[in-house]
Amino acid sequence: MDALRITGRRRLKGSVNIGGAKNAVLPIMAAAMMVDGEVVLKNVPQLTDVTAMCTILRALGIAVKAENDILIINAESVKYQDVPDTMMKTMRASNLIWGPLLDRFSFARIPMPGGCRIGSRPMDLHIKGMRKLGVEVAEHGGVIVSHCKNRKGNDLYLDFPSVGATENLVMAAVKTRGETMIRNAAREPEVADLCSFLVACGAKIAGIGSDTLYISGVEKLYPTEYEIIPDRIVGGTLLLAAALTGGDVTIGKIRPEHIEAVTMKMAEAGVAIEGSSDSLRVKGGDPLRAVDLKTMPYPGFPTDIQPQFMAAMTQAEGASVICESIFENRFGHCTDLNRMGADIKVDGRWAVVRGGTHLEGTDVEASDLRGGAALILAGLAAEGETVVHNASFIERGYCNLEAVFNELGARIERVE
Repeated sequence: MDALRITGRRRLKGSVNIGGAKNAVLPIMAAAMMVDGEVVLKNVPQLTDVTAMCTILRALGIAVKAENDILIINAESVKYQDVPDTMMKTMRASNLIWGPLLDRFSFARIPMPGGCRIGSRPMDLHIKGMRKLGVEVAEHGGVIVSHCKNRKGNDLYLDFPSVGATENLVMAAVKTRGETMIRNAAREPEVADLCSFLVACGAKIAGIGSDTLYISGVEKLYPTEYEIIPDRIVGGTLLLAAALTGGDVTIGKIRPEHIEAVTMKMAEAGVAIEGSSDSLRVKGGDPLRAVDLKTMPYPGFPTDIQPQFMAAMTQAEGASVICESIFENRFGHCTDLNRMGADIKVDGRWAVVRGGTHLEGTDVEASDLRGGAALILAGLAAEGETVVHNASFIERGYCNLEAVFNELGARIERVE
């Protein structure tokens, strides 16, 4: 399996543009199944998760054509068949075909999805919402079997603002007869992007970006061209890397409003940040200060940037307390950070990071996507060479990350 060898203590400098958001394009690819005709998606990141979703769509007879950062999807030839478990378990987002399959065939049989092992991500909110829309749902041996004759709009309330449940229920509702209201809906920019795509196809959705979505069912969705929003998680990762190495880096083609929780915490930690309508610049050099944080649903601090922020806090002055409120197993990277010289104590969902330690390069292993990114950031700040194994985890959410960092002055090479 591929690994990344990082030569540390190199100051990052320069500018780079970020691509489309993984967590936005995957549900939009699934939603394209509901459209009668050709969908053209622009600013699509070339990631292994995107490739996996393409494989799932093709298994359903859907025509998918990739041209650099453009994806063309035509579902006119879609046919129902059970997607093999091996395909579905490659990533969590595979469950997003549930709503579109019900729309197309009034039936769906899907296994419980896979993905990074960062905590339990149950399907109970999806199932509860589907049942309120008139879908009959049963679970047998880790497989969800559902069918419906007549879906009807209803008032739905999510006990937790789950991104996946919100997306699945929006897709199930847009062509459901009557009115549907989803309260306590997830507000993440990626959810709003899915809703905006559906509106571009003819759906009727109000309240986009808020915690209450109002959906009036339509009979048909129409072909469209649509550009995916920039990836705020990639942007935040690069900003933290610049701060950690005392660099001077400008991130272009980003939406600063999408990562305000991150940039505000970075400013609290003493990082100088300049911004415009579509770019952010980090000017490092001053010592980092320890700050506390708690991950929360959007617009709170994103769980997907918590590991990278923790890596930065290992070099801050003072002690940081980090609470992971979303995924109970998202501290898997701490063991390897400690092997590099960090001082992190974990107790359940809480971690205390005593900063200012000397990091030394060594062999470490990525156990999940964002934890792997945190190990890369630590390697950039460490003395000597760090080898991050299981780089395939990182490639699920970062496109050619080593090339991006090398463009900014890092020294990262891929090794077998």
